[in-house]
Amino acid sequence: MNESTLQKTAADCAQELPGARLEHPFGDDWEVFKVRGKVFMLITEVPGRPIVILKADPGEALALREHHSHITPGYHMNKKHWITLEDGEGIDEKLVRELVTESYRLVVAHLPKAERPVDPHTYAGGTRAPR
Repeated sequence: MNESTLQKTAADCAQELPGARLEHPFGDDWEVFKVRGKVFMLITEVPGRPIVILKADPGEALALREHHSHITPGYHMNKKHWITLEDGEGIDEKLVRELVTESYRLVVAHLPKAERPVDPHTYAGGTRAPR
């Protein structure tokens, strides 16, 4: 997966999620994806390297960083709850889509129930899981 594909895959996945919106609050260099006003993904570049920043469960984030050299603590974010993806070995389309969807689900789970566009415990991404 090359750099532009990493970001395109992440953005395409995010745009498919119910209630997701793209904003540019920090200028054109940052794509910020939100659900009900809460950030779940950021896309930008750090000196010449395209990156995707996602929310992650702290334990899962630690395991991902230990197993993937191209997953690091969240750039300019809480290092315990956010991860940064860069293109590299082991970073494929399936993993990117899973991590984007999980980031979205984590944010949705903290919304008041009345504001949730999906049930974060059953939403599987792309299609809703049976209830």
